[in-house]
Amino acid sequence: MLAGLLSTCLVLIPGLSQADETCMSPYMAKIYGQEDFVYVWTLGAVGVGDEQDKLVTVDVNPSSDTYGEVVHTVSVGGRNEAHHSGFSDDRRYLWAATLDTNKIFIFDVHTDPSKPVLDKVIDDFVASSGGVVGPHTTYALPGRMLVTGLSNNEDHGGRTAMVEYTNSGDYVKTYWMPTDDNLNGAVKSGQFADGYGYDVRALPRRNVLVTSSFTGWNNYMMDLGKLMGDPQAMTHFGNTVVIWDLHTRQPKKILDVPGAPLEIRCAWEEDHNYCFTTTALTSKIWLIYEDENEEWQAKEVADIGDASTIPLPVDISISADDKLLWVNTWNEGMTRVFDISDPFNPTVTYDKTIGQQVNMLSQSWDGSRVYFTSSLLGNWDKKNDNTEDLQYFKAYDWNGSELEFQFELDFLEANLGLPHQMRFGSYALYQ
Repeated sequence: MLAGLLSTCLVLIPGLSQADETCMSPYMAKIYGQEDFVYVWTLGAVGVGDEQDKLVTVDVNPSSDTYGEVVHTVSVGGRNEAHHSGFSDDRRYLWAATLDTNKIFIFDVHTDPSKPVLDKVIDDFVASSGGVVGPHTTYALPGRMLVTGLSNNEDHGGRTAMVEYTNSGDYVKTYWMPTDDNLNGAVKSGQFADGYGYDVRALPRRNVLVTSSFTGWNNYMMDLGKLMGDPQAMTHFGNTVVIWDLHTRQPKKILDVPGAPLEIRCAWEEDHNYCFTTTALTSKIWLIYEDENEEWQAKEVADIGDASTIPLPVDISISADDKLLWVNTWNEGMTRVFDISDPFNPTVTYDKTIGQQVNMLSQSWDGSRVYFTSSLLGNWDKKNDNTEDLQYFKAYDWNGSELEFQFELDFLEANLGLPHQMRFGSYALYQ
């Protein structure tokens, strides 16, 4: 199927412009006004700078003398497959996870937001969790961090769990994804109960957690060309979204969402009881919604480009007013904006090529600024002699109808590595 692949619980306060990624936890402290920094969790690459994973701090405040520049870096030692990061609920610490060595690096971002420092390393994730491999999403709950896994240490396949920690980094409990041989009280509503994991999001007003599914260590650490040529490996991708009880962490219902559903983004309005996800392998937008009987359902609601060309949807971002959904397609290097005013009928209103490849995006809460980075996975990223627009951080303004370019940082030219996920920083939050 991949043979053609080329390589809120948040209240708006009138009169205040809020700046924060709209995909973050509703429990998390929020930034008001212009963000000062973007923290970029960056993969080390052989032959690039010190070759280590690092947290790169970019000044994004137009009023700053160092606007558009890298103002600080913290290297963490070695290449660990740096991937996703997330703040604690008080936003004082940034938890940055790695998919290969299973380390979680915890950065102090509040003492001096311009110069994060490494405060703690969790290096016993696999042992403490009872065999979970590949910490992915680090998600803030009240006084807790919930960490999703991608794999396990028995067969390095896709069966995995969520792992709960205190904000100080102490292990609390492991919650295994439901499978056919252990549904753990969940209702299997379709064909699949694969036990795979990837992302997690909370809808506190409905006492719901939503998780998605991807693939295990055997696949995500494999060379992409080899993976595409292995029919058996291509069968080992997730096909489920699971609805959980938020307070008890009990799985309630397993929904079929075939094709590797990745990022989950939930609506913010009080009466919008739904979330979106996209499927990497089938290039679809799916709506995960609560019906009139308060039952959770999954429905395919839109195509993303031409699935036969494998555009490979990756990161998505929902606007704060629940009217727009940004969707990046890695293989095309393109972003699309869907009008989701009717969540059952998304329609494309804008598209733009960002680079040779594009992965993550983060938008300000007011929707006026959008940032993009390029790296997907170390062994999956495109590699060629023409490195222009291959590994980058790009900043744009959004005027409501199109993107307006502001500045770009070439991470290869700057010897920084492969830029992945972004999080916002601000002085004002800690004053």
